[in-house]
Amino acid sequence: MNTQPVRAAVSGQRTRPRILIVGGGYVGMYTAMRLLKKLRFEEAQVTVVDPRSYMTYQPFLPEAAGGAVSPRHVVVPLRRVLRGAEIITARVTSVNHAARTAVIQPLEGEAYSLKYDQLVMAMGSISRTLPIPGLAECATGFKTVEEAIQLRNRVLECLDIAESTHEARIRTRNLNFVVVGGGYAGVEALAELEDLARYATRYYPTITPEDMQFTLVEASNRILPEVGPEMGMWTLEQLRKRGIDVKLETRLESCVGGHIELSDGSKFEAETLVWTAGVKASSIVNNTDLPLNEHGKLSADAALRVKGVEDAWGAGDGTSVPDLTSEEGLDCAPNAQHAVRQSKVLAGNIIASMRGFPVKNYKHKYVGSVAGLGLHKGVANVYGIRVRGWPAWFMHRTYHVSRVPTLNRKIRVIADWTLGLLFKREIVSLWSMHEPFNEFQDAAKPAKLQTPPAA
Repeated sequence: MNTQPVRAAVSGQRTRPRILIVGGGYVGMYTAMRLLKKLRFEEAQVTVVDPRSYMTYQPFLPEAAGGAVSPRHVVVPLRRVLRGAEIITARVTSVNHAARTAVIQPLEGEAYSLKYDQLVMAMGSISRTLPIPGLAECATGFKTVEEAIQLRNRVLECLDIAESTHEARIRTRNLNFVVVGGGYAGVEALAELEDLARYATRYYPTITPEDMQFTLVEASNRILPEVGPEMGMWTLEQLRKRGIDVKLETRLESCVGGHIELSDGSKFEAETLVWTAGVKASSIVNNTDLPLNEHGKLSADAALRVKGVEDAWGAGDGTSVPDLTSEEGLDCAPNAQHAVRQSKVLAGNIIASMRGFPVKNYKHKYVGSVAGLGLHKGVANVYGIRVRGWPAWFMHRTYHVSRVPTLNRKIRVIADWTLGLLFKREIVSLWSMHEPFNEFQDAAKPAKLQTPPAA
């Protein structure tokens, strides 16, 4: 494959050392921001490669799905915030660190090789799925803003279908909503969507909140382990008071054609199935010559260097980083709290390494967690202080608006919340946006000739 013309077109004549950052999520974007701020121009060229041209602030995905925040306000354009960096909207398909080369697959066209001097693996994680019949065809994940938009539109579209049909089976199927996974993503997504659907039923004369069935399926014996047993139990009670069927120690066994079968013997049909049962490292790590741990994650030391490898660094969900504050010798939890702080240390260590100074270890004691459970409802465990209800919901919003990147996005999110207090919630489904060309294609088809009726 002749890669030189493509590489020259993308990168130009390269004279500065290149720091290649694989991934534009929390770690990738924040690391690039700090490198651009601290490095002199001639010291390095910062290159960020990601198949999306924006960073997604994932803690706001449930609110985006529920309609409290505009989906465009939970994403940050990389080209706007990383002025001075080289942004390549593409996928890194493999890395040969011994040769300091990465293979880039652009959105269109042939793959090409890209040379680098320092490597940062910040590719994050993807949904961890199981070989369950029908899962790939019927379920949706909840890790991207596109999935949040799709899920909101799907729930409201299901209400439209249930309102308009006279067939009991179709109505029941569209009023059943299933979420698999009782961690943060699953509980928050379920709570926000149930809150939205319950509100929307006031505009549907033939649908009541009691007609809908929300089911949370969790394989372990508790939900929200991040907030502790006591707050997890309180959350469980609150969800059940809202009519949500929480099935603990239960697994999804099949969902072919929307026919749900659970390990407790339950069988029913549901049009909406959301899979949030864990994550795993991006598959990119399997196509590198870098060391992995037993869980398939990139193996790094406390200074965020890939173990035993020069000029390679890693952090975030896809990297195993030892938690120096853990007495049990655990790794850092895969969450935004660690990712944002790791990126600061990571950028500093890259600069120190390039300038010949000693690097620092990453050490951060987990301060706790906050979770939203719908409008004015939440749960929190911060510094051992347990809070629930409206105060926890307020803490959830305050903390995350302080963490969402850029002043621009902070103001837009606050504006969304303010407008939500002053006006009624939007309950419009734009499901047709997922198949935007159907209407035009139907209109463009040749008209069928009408056969005149027989005399």
